Amino acid sequence: MKKVQRTMITGFWVLLAGSMAWATGTGERQEVERLVLATTTSTENSGLLEELLPPFEEEYGVVVDVIAVGTGQALEIGRSGDADVLMVHAPALEAEFVAEGYGVERVYFMYNDFVVLGPTSDPAGVRDARDASGAFGAIAEAQAPFISRGDNSGTHVKELSMWSAAGEADVAGAGPWYREVGQGMGAVITLANEQQAYTLADRGTFLAYQGDIDLEIVHQGDPELFNPYGIIAVDPQRHPHVKVELAQALVDYVTSAPGQAIVDEYRIAGEQLFFPAVE
Repeated sequence: MKKVQRTMITGFWVLLAGSMAWATGTGERQEVERLVLATTTSTENSGLLEELLPPFEEEYGVVVDVIAVGTGQALEIGRSGDADVLMVHAPALEAEFVAEGYGVERVYFMYNDFVVLGPTSDPAGVRDARDASGAFGAIAEAQAPFISRGDNSGTHVKELSMWSAAGEADVAGAGPWYREVGQGMGAVITLANEQQAYTLADRGTFLAYQGDIDLEIVHQGDPELFNPYGIIAVDPQRHPHVKVELAQALVDYVTSAPGQAIVDEYRIAGEQLFFPAVE
């Protein structure tokens, strides 16, 4: 709940403030520069941003306002010019965003993978699947409950590609066993746990929630489940008001040795959530 409240409050100030006056110890007020980052719920729900952003904020004397949504929505926020920089994980959608002139450049900076979560009893026999498409095929054949994000996020895009590989391209109309809920990753994991349903999750968010749920990883390790993350500064030629120099500073920071070290060292209960991609 704490993570969800933080996201909602941040979004509130982004919409109402843009830049906000902070009180100093002398009672005077001064303007603090703010950078708007639209990102995925996985980077927020996993807790990574709470480690990654503060050193940048301190070095540049800036506050980063985080809007945590699905990748598709984050890209739309970038298209409308309501964010300065994006941190997302759907390479094809990101490439389209840049090709259309909305982003300066997609910079690949970290990765993890997707995992299929399910009840311990594994009623669809997903653990026996040879690959990811077989895992999704087993769920469809058993008509076992499956909770989909249904929000055009990077996770949702990957999920749909796996259904298509399993021969279930029109899964949205497959029946009541398949539910699209339009929620972020943390909320979907929680709902799937309550209903003892299957779902697709990024490993980072699963590890952040692992101690609070009964669901287990029932399929992992397929190359098709690779999950790369990119960071994109919004192009000032499309939206002249964006803070492109500060956005580029954030891009440079997360791809620098100190930024990559934070990604590499971030762990929950000894488990690594993300891996640096810059050599």
